[in-house]
Amino acid sequence: MLDANWPDSWRNAFRIELRAEAIGLAWRGWPVLPGATPAPITGEGDDLTWRRPLPVRDDWRELVGSHAHEVASWFTDRTHSLLVATGTVLDAVEVDQELGKRAARLLRALGHPAPIVAMPNGRWLFLTTPAERIPAELAERVSVQWHGAGSYIPLPPSPFQHGLVHWRVKPDVCGWHLPDATEVQDVLVRALADEHAPMLVQTTAA
Repeated sequence: MLDANWPDSWRNAFRIELRAEAIGLAWRGWPVLPGATPAPITGEGDDLTWRRPLPVRDDWRELVGSHAHEVASWFTDRTHSLLVATGTVLDAVEVDQELGKRAARLLRALGHPAPIVAMPNGRWLFLTTPAERIPAELAERVSVQWHGAGSYIPLPPSPFQHGLVHWRVKPDVCGWHLPDATEVQDVLVRALADEHAPMLVQTTAA
């Protein structure tokens, strides 16, 4: 996404925005990590378009909980992706776009918005409080991925190969109070059930 043809002023502005977002999250206690900007990887079976950013350091787990001043230094001279470790302050449930849309509608109808991140590959991340497990209905679903202890997620405006990570629902909508994991998981399970409802009705009618 970081086009080589971008003017230096654009690159500098983008780096400043990433740094500001990283510092802001770190001041709120979110475990920010510097991520490498995804680069094309050749090889049969690789999805070159949607490689996601990875931590720049193998010992990234030791960086969890770093002070905002240290986080600021990571983003001063280089353009890093903005990653957040999961499993301590927050978790995330990653789903496909269609399931994400249904779950988002249900959350709005219930009056319980949750922060939602959209990635350029069509995947959505629902941010919650940390959880010990997820329901079997979600765990058994290949297209659902739980980011808990030992994992991490990209946050806006991290670059992918073709696009930027962005907020569908910003955390300030819920006052930066992450929703209870169980509540969001239950809504995702309901959204899964809604996916099969038309099929069941059609089968019954036949």
